Amino acid sequence: MSEILRVATYNIHKGVQGMGPARRLEIHNIGHAVEQLDADIICLQEVRKLHRREEQYFTRWPALPQAEFLAPEGYEAVYQTNATTRHGEHGNALLSRWPVISRGHEDMSDHRFEQRGLLHVQVMVHERPIHIIVLHLGLIAGSRLRQVQQMVRFIDREIPRSEPLVVGGDFNDWNGKLRSTLNAAGLRDCVQQRQHTFPSRLPLAQLDYVYARGLEPVEVHVPRGRIWWRMSDHLPLIASFRL
Repeated sequence: MSEILRVATYNIHKGVQGMGPARRLEIHNIGHAVEQLDADIICLQEVRKLHRREEQYFTRWPALPQAEFLAPEGYEAVYQTNATTRHGEHGNALLSRWPVISRGHEDMSDHRFEQRGLLHVQVMVHERPIHIIVLHLGLIAGSRLRQVQQMVRFIDREIPRSEPLVVGGDFNDWNGKLRSTLNAAGLRDCVQQRQHTFPSRLPLAQLDYVYARGLEPVEVHVPRGRIWWRMSDHLPLIASFRL
């Protein structure tokens, strides 16, 4: 029985890179890359459920929603829409190697210009329930702080203190300014091993994090190389925790 839980978080940029006529479909490459992460839990952001215009533009647009398309064999996919646009929907997703026993969602939109949400999934790991929260915080500093405070209230209301919790996602948190608020809620990450994830071609900042309560952080690392920076503007981050 493994005593280590590997959790990855990855903003996939809706499976498309570039702008205008030069944009290219990367969702197939991301599918292979997600499998290579070999994580027990994969938290994904900017995941498309559908997009009618892109489906017409790209000849190889997957027939399945992106969360299901990206799930490696044997994984269960859970998706929740955060934003509805003229041509489709996108949101957060979780891919789990372990059985999913419940799922929930809370709207975290702080103003009308950004639609954000919190995905809450409970999985059973070695007959032990573990809660996972996937989120993508806003672009404005004040919004991010209010969203984290809202998440803490959600945790207090919905998740028993006795059950382990993992929070992963794109925090848009330049310089770890939200860490003290998260630490005060009992959530810890591998602070001694900061890993830059953005922008993927020349990473200068860590915007993506995995925090946990009731699990001991072991290590964190970021895969690097051309294969990764071509697929999204973020690099994935993989954190390991001792059960």
